[in-house]
Amino acid sequence: MWIFVHALRVLPRPLARVAGAAIARLAYASLGRLRRAGLRNLQLAFPAMSADQREALLREEYRNLGWLLAEFCQMPTYTQDFARRFIRYEGLENYLAARDRGHGVFVLTGHIGAWELSSFFHSLAGNPMSMVIRRLDNPLVDRMVNRIRCQHGNRVLHKDDFARGLIAAMRAGETVGILMDTNMTPPQGLFVPFFGIEACTASGMARVALKTGAAVLPGYLVWHQEEGKYVLHFGPELALHRTGDSEADTTSNTALFTAVLEDIIRQYPTQWLWMHRRWKTRPPGQPPLY
Repeated sequence: MWIFVHALRVLPRPLARVAGAAIARLAYASLGRLRRAGLRNLQLAFPAMSADQREALLREEYRNLGWLLAEFCQMPTYTQDFARRFIRYEGLENYLAARDRGHGVFVLTGHIGAWELSSFFHSLAGNPMSMVIRRLDNPLVDRMVNRIRCQHGNRVLHKDDFARGLIAAMRAGETVGILMDTNMTPPQGLFVPFFGIEACTASGMARVALKTGAAVLPGYLVWHQEEGKYVLHFGPELALHRTGDSEADTTSNTALFTAVLEDIIRQYPTQWLWMHRRWKTRPPGQPPLY
């Protein structure tokens, strides 16, 4: 593991990306369960798409994951000047306006594009934030990954103890990024539409945003082929539904956040993590989809 990480780290960045893409091609060929899950998800999300189109899309997604692997291994060596050669902001003013309100900021994001590079670059540019993440099964790997993530002031909030941390962070006017595109289970998750299919979705961000008045805005870093660069997008602050009915507002805002993520994925379909079994948890009485 460590030799592998070191090898990608010491290569020149273009060669590291080539190596990462080669590793991804091997993963596509050898990890049949993940490949089948990805093709099934694409069938669910894009039923009119042909099988050949779905396979080509998934192969491109794997290539992008290989690039992300290379970037992650090399991130500890990046300086701000170097990173700005291949990463730029779009909509940074949206983030700064939300931050300057002083009520805290939730960055609504997902496993889109180079998500690990997203928060790393934002901190490298002087905007550290917290991230809600799941502990990795291997404690040594978990520590190594978090050391890289937090090199420039970022913090991690683990999913198993983050509720109090979110409220405290918002009251302190901090920024927290939440990947809201993973399968959940009740009661932490609510069923809302995602590509027209009910998906069990984390409701914590909606609950805390309603409670604290924190701003919520989309943020995601994707590869723009025409520029040969990554672009870190920040959209305008979202207008939350506030009717006074806490549960109804939580559900409607969770649905809003999910719809925003779906729109981003539809814009960049080759850059989302399709092999995650997003619709694994089903509403009562519905059959499994995998």
